[in-house]
Amino acid sequence: MLKQRVLTAVLLLPAALAAIFLLSADGFALAIALVILLASKEWGSFIQPGDRLIQASFTLSMAVLMGAFYFMVPSELLWLGDKLHPLAEGLLQVGGIWWLIALGLVVTYVRSVRVWHHSMVLKAVFGQLTLLPAFVAMLVLHSAPQMQDPHYGAYLVLAVLLIVWGADTGAYFFGRAFGKHKLARHVSPGKTIEGLAGGLLVCALLAAAAWNYLPNNGFIPVLAAVLLTALSSALGDLSESMFKRSANIKDSGRLLPGHGGILDRIDSITAAMPVFALLYLYWWI
Repeated sequence: MLKQRVLTAVLLLPAALAAIFLLSADGFALAIALVILLASKEWGSFIQPGDRLIQASFTLSMAVLMGAFYFMVPSELLWLGDKLHPLAEGLLQVGGIWWLIALGLVVTYVRSVRVWHHSMVLKAVFGQLTLLPAFVAMLVLHSAPQMQDPHYGAYLVLAVLLIVWGADTGAYFFGRAFGKHKLARHVSPGKTIEGLAGGLLVCALLAAAAWNYLPNNGFIPVLAAVLLTALSSALGDLSESMFKRSANIKDSGRLLPGHGGILDRIDSITAAMPVFALLYLYWWI
């Protein structure tokens, strides 16, 4: 399993870097939209396992939402100087509120699942709240005002991915080596508090390294932003595990050997991107 995970990651990394650094704003938006649509098809299985009509209709709903957003706020209108378009800002705020709600759902899973488990409408709305703000956040960060570096926005997107990968890698190895205390027993029995701590430690080291390249920011704000993003990435992972457990599904799909489906690979990113974007918007600039 580990060998497959590493091989898949190695193959995906060049494609991810090429999309982030080489594609135009419109090309990047299209690439991200395609990934979100693949993830949307998998989310349909959370709504009603095995129902292809539900998968197709939910995927269509996401295509309409993303298309409508990009039609109303194309890349050149996302930022006016250092001011973000109100619609994009509003969707980021909605995403931030959703992840606070998701935290409550994860913590109270045994009780809260009874409220939404049999509601296809609620599970569809939860999916839209998970995926649409993540799409918007990636476009917002990628098109951020360039300062003096034409790749400034690309570096912001890469920074979030590095935080997510660092948290995931640290959690995996620390969890296997030292994991004893369950993090969320009823949602994801394999995850441990020690694993989470290991992921945060790795991210703290990344923050220390990144601080050297961010001279206008104090170390404490950089560390806090990185750790909050890392914690949100763990929440994204737990949230997807919660919906998979409710649907009695082990993996969201089989597209990525060793990783499962697209959602299994981007679950942490769906939370980390909007949280980082909000921190960037209200704390950094």
